[in-house]
Amino acid sequence: MEIWNYLLVILVAFGASMLTFFSGFGLGTMLTPVFILFFPPEIAVAATAIVHFLNNMFKLVLVGKHAVKNIVLGFGLPAVAGAYVGASLLGWLANLDLGDSVQLFGSFETSALNITLGALIISFSLLELLPAFKRLEFEKKWLIPGGIISGLFGGISGHQGALRSAFLIKFPLTKEQFVASGIVIACLVDTIRIGTYSATFDFSTIADSYVLLISATLAAFSGALLGKRMMKKVTIDSIQNLVAILMTVIGALLLLGVI
Repeated sequence: MEIWNYLLVILVAFGASMLTFFSGFGLGTMLTPVFILFFPPEIAVAATAIVHFLNNMFKLVLVGKHAVKNIVLGFGLPAVAGAYVGASLLGWLANLDLGDSVQLFGSFETSALNITLGALIISFSLLELLPAFKRLEFEKKWLIPGGIISGLFGGISGHQGALRSAFLIKFPLTKEQFVASGIVIACLVDTIRIGTYSATFDFSTIADSYVLLISATLAAFSGALLGKRMMKKVTIDSIQNLVAILMTVIGALLLLGVI
């Protein structure tokens, strides 16, 4: 991999981690489309999961003591079950043999996996542009189904944070408890999905790119520290919208088979 590719991934990991403090997107949501430019889609999801897990473990050391046990168990255990199903589904899609590639618009060749991941990236990116989605909240009775749904999407594509927040926001948690509980749950989901990916995919590509993963992880750590210090979790709509548009473009290119 050329030095410019390393620099691109490092800059995106740093910027994405920093943006998590004042945009609606998480590190995994923004890093996956970039990794897709360099890895097969399923490997990109797995590689992002590793960086996401390590970054959350770093945050866990800082704020993990504030996690609420009942929330972690009530939402996290169903999320783990959902993540296993989602990760298994990703493996099934990656190994799905359709005979011939799927043709779109007579010119582009793509696959079921590309269509699925591309559609999810586009959907979650566009949802983040809708004010109604930002205000989305679910009643407490949906805690267990919410965990399953959040974990399912986390296992398939890594999109878990926004849904998890929508389900947990109804609980009377302090800011520290809300953030810490979410981080613990994310670590649980990442653990089960990485384990499932490793049993399904050939991780040799990831192993060969360990320098890239370490660089991206360290960049994410730095971005998180700077974002926490400078951004104060202020929402900047223009940047959030720009990120959503860029991710939508990458999702569309993936869906069409261009990348």
